[in-house]
Amino acid sequence: MAGSSGMNTDAVRGTAWFARAEREEYQGEAGAERPLGDYLVIMAVYGGLVGVLGAAARLSHREIPERIEPWDLLVMSLATHKLSRIIAKDKVTSPLRAPFTTYQGRSADKEVREQPRGSGMRKTVGELLGCPFCLGMWVATGLSAGLVFAPRFTRLAASTLTVLAGSDFLQYGYAAMQQNAQS
Repeated sequence: MAGSSGMNTDAVRGTAWFARAEREEYQGEAGAERPLGDYLVIMAVYGGLVGVLGAAARLSHREIPERIEPWDLLVMSLATHKLSRIIAKDKVTSPLRAPFTTYQGRSADKEVREQPRGSGMRKTVGELLGCPFCLGMWVATGLSAGLVFAPRFTRLAASTLTVLAGSDFLQYGYAAMQQNAQS
């Protein structure tokens, strides 16, 4: 028993040394501190949620679609874009991000500019919540799971977000035309 415990300790030390060396090499000469361990935790949480969703689908005998219809892909793409931006940039959703970010000012109509705050996991969550590109994967996964567990509601919610995204594009187009007409 003592021998196997010693080997486990050596393996843990070796793995920790390797992880530190890789982190230092990754940071390069810039020395930018990147919270790689916290990113791994976030990825593990995401992977765990996907696993739970898969197990729940199997246990509830839900059918996983062989393919997603093109119309659903289009609607879900636009809905993912819009919901990711609402979560990451909207003024009204800033209370959700406030524990993890610091307000820096406005960045566009209805949107704010924020910086992640703190360190460790707090900063990592701030990076995730403030990045519509980063959130896109989480939102798309939620919508995809919705097609399995509650397809009618998911299509309604995704359609609403898609209409909202279309409205935004039309608003910006209208504003641009007004500005050109006044020039």
